[in-house]
Amino acid sequence: MTASRRRPVAEPPGSLVDAAYRTMRRRILDNAWAPGFRALEQELALTLGMSRTPVREALIRLANEGLVEVVPRHGMRVLPVSASDMDEIYQVLGSLEATAAELVAARKPGASDIAPLEAASRAMDAALKRDDLDAWAEADERFHKHLVELCGNRLLAATVHNFWDRAHRARMFTLRLRPKPVHSTREHMDLVRAIRKGDAAAAREIHRSHRDRGRRELTTILARYRLPTI
Repeated sequence: MTASRRRPVAEPPGSLVDAAYRTMRRRILDNAWAPGFRALEQELALTLGMSRTPVREALIRLANEGLVEVVPRHGMRVLPVSASDMDEIYQVLGSLEATAAELVAARKPGASDIAPLEAASRAMDAALKRDDLDAWAEADERFHKHLVELCGNRLLAATVHNFWDRAHRARMFTLRLRPKPVHSTREHMDLVRAIRKGDAAAAREIHRSHRDRGRRELTTILARYRLPTI
């Protein structure tokens, strides 16, 4: 059979569900679909260029994660994030990431392992000097991602990544409402120094304090402004 007569191979249904899930989830987390956004299944299917079945299954996954509400015969609604939700999420993040910092310091990683943490901190500092908060946020996420991956505990890293995603849209929405994050670079470099020394107790405390400060700032803004779309 010639190439022109070959039938296209159908994409497995599971991969379509995954594609729909990833696309919709990213739009929600980046606030392209802000809290309160509503759409019918058919509208979503047309937007994504696929049938309603994988869209419906992807919506169920998103609903299980607390990102959307599936409304019978009315499609879905993107759910808000409350100050109390974020307070609980940051308590979890603060605890798990402090443990990750402790594990990393106890391992006494080499210079090549620590280099990405230092590079991300420098990028944060440079971004603030040019008032580029989006670049600052990207560098900050790189720092935290590498720290958690460096700890060597895959289950801890996977759990943290899930909660990061749930916190991402609130962080980005409030980014310009929060005080300028001038303390973060110093706190990050303090953490790097503790890791380099192998001081696990100091690394844990520095990172716990760092995350606790961020939690207070973010949840205070959410409570103060009572943003209906967050």
